[in-house]
Amino acid sequence: MVTRRTLLAAAGAGAAGSALASGTARADATIAINPAADYGVWEGWGTSLAWWANVFGDRDDFADIWFTTKSVTYNGTALPGLGMNIARYNLGACSWNSVEGATMVASPNIPRFKQIEGFWLDWRNEDPASSAWNWNVDAKQRAALTKAVQRGAMAELFANSPMWWMCLNHNPSGAANGGLNLQSWNHRQHAHHLAATARRARDNWGVTFRTVDPFNEPSANWWTATGTQEGCHIDPTTQRSVLAHLRTELDRQGLGGIMISASDESLYDQAVSTWNSFDATTRGLVRQINVHGYQGSGGRPGLPYNPGRGAGEVLPGAAARDNDGTGITTARNLCLDWRWLHPTAWCYWQVMDPSSNWAAIAYDFNTLRPGAVTPKYYVLAQFTRHIRPGMRIIDTGVGYAAAGYDPAARRLVIVAVNTGAAQTLTFDLTRFGQVTGGSGGVVPRWTTVPAASDRYTARQDMRVNAKRVAVPFPAASVQTIQVDGVTI
Repeated sequence: MVTRRTLLAAAGAGAAGSALASGTARADATIAINPAADYGVWEGWGTSLAWWANVFGDRDDFADIWFTTKSVTYNGTALPGLGMNIARYNLGACSWNSVEGATMVASPNIPRFKQIEGFWLDWRNEDPASSAWNWNVDAKQRAALTKAVQRGAMAELFANSPMWWMCLNHNPSGAANGGLNLQSWNHRQHAHHLAATARRARDNWGVTFRTVDPFNEPSANWWTATGTQEGCHIDPTTQRSVLAHLRTELDRQGLGGIMISASDESLYDQAVSTWNSFDATTRGLVRQINVHGYQGSGGRPGLPYNPGRGAGEVLPGAAARDNDGTGITTARNLCLDWRWLHPTAWCYWQVMDPSSNWAAIAYDFNTLRPGAVTPKYYVLAQFTRHIRPGMRIIDTGVGYAAAGYDPAARRLVIVAVNTGAAQTLTFDLTRFGQVTGGSGGVVPRWTTVPAASDRYTARQDMRVNAKRVAVPFPAASVQTIQVDGVTI
């Protein structure tokens, strides 16, 4: 059973302006890996399904690309599957029916593929088996969810907005002024919609959600009636009410084993503020803390973490993304998350997106046809294919490298990003017991250089020397090194 982590005081935020915290490696730096600084077991990598799955969720090739480590042919190119093992299903807020003359009010700026259909259509009947509920909608996203689970992924449920009829203005994109839009008499109804969906998934889809999160960036004020997606501002006081109802509704559905996660705030600072506003009872309901990574490199305030508990989870990348199509910013911020937040899981918001800067695989906004694989895809592969679930999270002491250790395989994996000019990074492993490398001391490495031809290039030209491995890093590059024969 995963337990929640407790809140520590802000730590490391003051160092965020330094070279180490900013993710900038110094020329010919030495990185001393410390096996004594162990931050728990790595649970995995993932992605949210909406909106890309609302377009491509019925395709097996994309399911294999995202949720296996197989080589998958896409547009004539063999892609290394990313091996993600977390699929975040978005419970929709849209429907086009009429109830007592009321209908959904849609933002003029939301594209159709971002309008995710919810299941509860008529507030007059709470029975999920009645005609007030339509379990046939959202077919493609549901297909993506089941395909991911069939490939070994764990499932998580979240909502960008309550159903349109639960909103004060019936607009699931937000209130006119970006303020609170969940009607006070629909707190329980929102929780019931989530819990009933989790029950349906278990009984009919072959999916048991690990966690349920009723919010998405709830403290943000950019959820407005003219927005481009579903969203809803929900203040901390309302969050407390919804969380209490959610636990009751999950238990009523016989889902006592499903944990509640919250609050998927946009920024680290907001996550800390929201958590601090919760009383002890509310904190006791939340067994997993999700936070988004849009603060980037702008500080790493202390989020709930207590290594003494040994379990628990922070998802600093539940909606991580950035507008740098090279993937270098993604790698830098991910390493910063690893250094300061000590996550045990990390998710990328949209692995497919109309913008080639945001996406790992882009698609056309108008035709909804899939397109180019971006360099960011191969940067993600460096992390997701090599730091695998079950590894221990090991401290690197810097903000530009992440490390995982597999004690059973006696394998150490280090992923590092060089954001500047070409240099050599030396990985100092003298704090470990035995360090032999593979056969003949060989240390395999994989290289991604977005500005050059290296995408995910495997090499076996490095060797261990006196428990050290010196690796040349091209300018603006990401590399993984795999050191076998390592004991603590």
